[in-house]
Amino acid sequence: MLQNLETLSREARSWPFEQARNLLAHVLKKRLSDADRAVAQSLIDAGKADEALKQFEGLGRPVILETGYGPSGLPHMGTFGEVARTTMVRNAFRALTGDHWETKLIAFSDDMDGFRKVPEGIPNPEMLREDLHLPLTKVRDPFGTHESFGAHNNARLRAFLDSFGFDYEFMSSSETYKSGRFDETLLLMLERYDAIMGIMLPTLGEERRATYSPFLPISPITGHVLQVPTLERNLEKGTIVFDDPAGGRTEVPVTGGHVKLQWKPDWAMRWTALDVDYEMAGKDLIESVRESGKICRALDGSPPVGFNYELFLDVEGKKISKSKGNGLTMEEWLRYGPPESLSWYMFQSPKSAKSLHFGVIPRATDDWMSFVEQFKTQEPNKQIDNAVWSIHGGNPPETTSPVSFSLMMNLVGVANASSKEQLWAYFAKYLPEATPENEPLLDRLMDYALNYYEDFVKPSKVYRLPTEQEKTALLDLAARLKALPQDTTDGEIIQNEVYAVGKEHNFEPLRAWFGALYEVLLGASQGPRFGSFAAIYGLPQTIELIEKGARGELAA
Repeated sequence: MLQNLETLSREARSWPFEQARNLLAHVLKKRLSDADRAVAQSLIDAGKADEALKQFEGLGRPVILETGYGPSGLPHMGTFGEVARTTMVRNAFRALTGDHWETKLIAFSDDMDGFRKVPEGIPNPEMLREDLHLPLTKVRDPFGTHESFGAHNNARLRAFLDSFGFDYEFMSSSETYKSGRFDETLLLMLERYDAIMGIMLPTLGEERRATYSPFLPISPITGHVLQVPTLERNLEKGTIVFDDPAGGRTEVPVTGGHVKLQWKPDWAMRWTALDVDYEMAGKDLIESVRESGKICRALDGSPPVGFNYELFLDVEGKKISKSKGNGLTMEEWLRYGPPESLSWYMFQSPKSAKSLHFGVIPRATDDWMSFVEQFKTQEPNKQIDNAVWSIHGGNPPETTSPVSFSLMMNLVGVANASSKEQLWAYFAKYLPEATPENEPLLDRLMDYALNYYEDFVKPSKVYRLPTEQEKTALLDLAARLKALPQDTTDGEIIQNEVYAVGKEHNFEPLRAWFGALYEVLLGASQGPRFGSFAAIYGLPQTIELIEKGARGELAA
């Protein structure tokens, strides 16, 4: 699926391919000498990545991409966005290298972090307050379903990623620290302690500098993750000494899960120990990326390549905050729109701030379907830059829905529908061959439209009275539609009559006429292609709607 695309991938202009080319250049520079790198690059450019991998031993290791997750709360939209976007880069890299080079995406959970604050809206908050400062994998699960709060949130993350079909390797901080996989790098950090402190201390305030240590020991007595200074280091024994508030002067090894690292040193340690090649991060972590990169180099590692994406904004243009609750959860999005629409939203302009609220879901859904349709007739060099190529890993669906989501929502509203059975009844004449089995997306869109209309559109609908010009035009349109065969299901025939009426009654510009139709008949500022809507709703029902609007009954 992702083979034989090397030439197209080198010329592709969409951001996943730009990132893939950056990743390739980074990996070649990281693993090969200048002379070998030039040879390997020429082979890859010639579509012979398999030969480059055989010729140079340094290219034999998988290319590692990482995403991070802090399980102090449930997985959120940013978590999904990071995995989705990184997967897009990964697929672009596979295409760029002929899919010969093994890649791996690590979804890393920082579940050994100390539990600092009880999230709002979580059951059993009193129990959670008793477990403050414990590693998240030692905090009791307030939901009562898993052995810990961290395990519960990790399970939610994995279930969600699995539901989208992401290919990833889950990695737990607690398990990885305890397994010894980080031991070698942790001992190196102990050895390079002064260099790491030299990087971190200038970034801290005076009070924080006085107590800072990159090592956060786990108290042998309380099990708490302690924010205490390191009093002594013993390189031969691989230990640190600190003052435990519960037991006085204490010595523990830095290996085997006895300590946890501070955030920035921890990130750098992972990059080094796991040999991470690519990781993106939010704009709010620019400083963290910079400082972690310095620490990574101090550990003789090579910081991964990546980019800083912009953060989401709410409907008022303010930064989204979990504590404020002004965001939009993944579960909420998936109540009102298909998963593909969420991936579409994440693809668009990741380096630009975007509003994330319920109002963007219908547009994202219709845009995704529109670009799937465009993909079918595009030349290969256009297809690979089409967003749906990246969203679907080079294999977008062949069909979507015969009607738009916006049209479906207006049909729900005008028909006052409360079930899919009612909606399918309207489609019986317009699409007599359609069934839930052969039009599955259409069937799903009905669920989304019913939910969206009931929760958002219905409460905010505002119909207005027509002007005299509009009233005359509406009655003219009703008369013209009555002259058509009443079983007409050709939306173009109906649309032609709508255009003719608008021109006949001198609406200037013509879109003012369509605006009047939406505002008077549908109670909205915009709507679907009116001919298609009328064809599905039914000509007799549309005529009745128009006449009610002309008489002002809808506004009443």
